[in-house]
Amino acid sequence: MPPPPPRPPNTIIKDLTSLAKYIQSDACKSIVVLTGAGISVNSGIPDFRSAGGMYSTLRADLLTCSAAQRRLMEQDPTYVVSWDIFQRNAFPYLEVRRPFILGTAQQQWKATLSHHFLKLLDTKTNKLTRVYTQNIDGLDHQCFPDNNNDNKIVSVHGTIAQVACEGCGTGMEFDAFCQQVQSNIKDIYDPSLSDDEKKQQTSKPIHCPSCQQPLVKPKTVLFGRSLPEEFFVAVKQDMPQADLLIVAGTSLVVSPANSLVYQVNDDCARVVINQEAVGQELGIEYDYTDGSGGNKRRDYFAKGDCDQVCLELCQALGWEQDLLAIQDSLPEMSRAVLLAAASNKPQMRNNSK
Repeated sequence: MPPPPPRPPNTIIKDLTSLAKYIQSDACKSIVVLTGAGISVNSGIPDFRSAGGMYSTLRADLLTCSAAQRRLMEQDPTYVVSWDIFQRNAFPYLEVRRPFILGTAQQQWKATLSHHFLKLLDTKTNKLTRVYTQNIDGLDHQCFPDNNNDNKIVSVHGTIAQVACEGCGTGMEFDAFCQQVQSNIKDIYDPSLSDDEKKQQTSKPIHCPSCQQPLVKPKTVLFGRSLPEEFFVAVKQDMPQADLLIVAGTSLVVSPANSLVYQVNDDCARVVINQEAVGQELGIEYDYTDGSGGNKRRDYFAKGDCDQVCLELCQALGWEQDLLAIQDSLPEMSRAVLLAAASNKPQMRNNSK
């Protein structure tokens, strides 16, 4: 027998105004969000993959490692965050991650307007089922500090903000871990030291308080390790029930996180917030008809900076004052977006591209 025809979409999203109406309607009961690096751009967090990021600027010659490990990292910088090297030598990972770990502890980077929009989506509608974040920056936990209780955030690739032993799984308090990183792990980025002085410095192991192995690190997923089990459990539970999937700031090229776009039902509306249209190879179709002139579109592309689009959506939802109330807690670039909008009151976007 032929497969059943796809379900008609719950709604047709034409612009942010119609999206806001759908979010507030009874037809929308469960919202799932998938986020990527674009949601954190305005926090000022250093990029890992782009030119000037951690991988392109890696100085393997400064790391505490063997000559063979150094050659491997020079050939492929991502080797520095692989399980293959970490299980033998934790120092390269900890040395390159040191400023990010300590910066996170000091809340050097603040959750962006986009992160706070997701918190409002939860508190204002009680419809936010889950946020699947591909980011390891931990900024989501600033807005959802009680995440361990309600599990709103699934960190697909782990998070810098939590610590555990890769050997036995025992957790460690983040502040206590950071104190040991500060004292035990050498700073290869210290501008006051010459390269020779950095090479002469040594790092000391950070032992697990339970199994005593030197395998304690932030709970980020190393290359060669499996994703957290909670990801697969939550996806199986969430996707069949989702009425709206919001994809924000991700290129949708990394699996299995990108599988969320085709694991939802046919009647689930899908909204992509990004600088470029993505996901077409995964089945997203931003503009199509049923062949007789009727619009059956369920996918909407909101082109632009994540903070800007999330702000405009907040305006459509009537939540702008809530953002203005927390403006002092936003990073400078997010605050600038918010205050510029408050001053200029730009027209809401009304395109259906």
